Amino acid sequence: MQEYHKIKTVFLRDPATNYKTLLEGTYALPEFEYLKDNQWAFSEKVDGTNIRVMFDGETLSFGGKTDRASIPALLVNKLNDRFLSQLGLFKEHFIEGVCLYGEGYGAKIQKGGGNYRPDQDFVLFDVKVGEWWLKREDVEGIAKTFGLDVVPVLYTGTLIDLVLFVREGFKSTWGDFQAEGVVARPMVELKARNGSRIITKLKYKDFK
Repeated sequence: MQEYHKIKTVFLRDPATNYKTLLEGTYALPEFEYLKDNQWAFSEKVDGTNIRVMFDGETLSFGGKTDRASIPALLVNKLNDRFLSQLGLFKEHFIEGVCLYGEGYGAKIQKGGGNYRPDQDFVLFDVKVGEWWLKREDVEGIAKTFGLDVVPVLYTGTLIDLVLFVREGFKSTWGDFQAEGVVARPMVELKARNGSRIITKLKYKDFK
């Protein structure tokens, strides 16, 4: 099933610093600038590895960020434990298939992964059925049905609020350590003229 799309940072990066810093005020997309004063939902960005749980109506399979990406063996075992026993639930709720998008996270996944948890697991952040991205409340409902954690929504605010919030830094929901950053979405699902989703991110390290 479809690989998860790239999420653009709010602002363009500065070529003068080899793209390590941001050109604050120069939005990466005209849609971001147009919507900057609207309300967005801010969820914590988890520092892990992108995972797809794909159900085609009959069988389950797992994928990484791309079809070529490998998944750590311990995480594969965890995914098997979590999902294969729930094949009946997938067949009951998603006759025509579904893709659960989440993050594999925990010890030995990225530097500092053990801050999140001592083992490895899956946390849900998006669900797509056919061509439809589900609403947050529906994502939470699916997480409850399948016994999954879902990335927390921290606040709502404008993109200016987002910049101030992430620049200052904040503690992760998972413990007493610096959160990686925020993924922000408009309160209503929107798409650009080319059909791409309006969704953005900002990391604490973008300001360091």
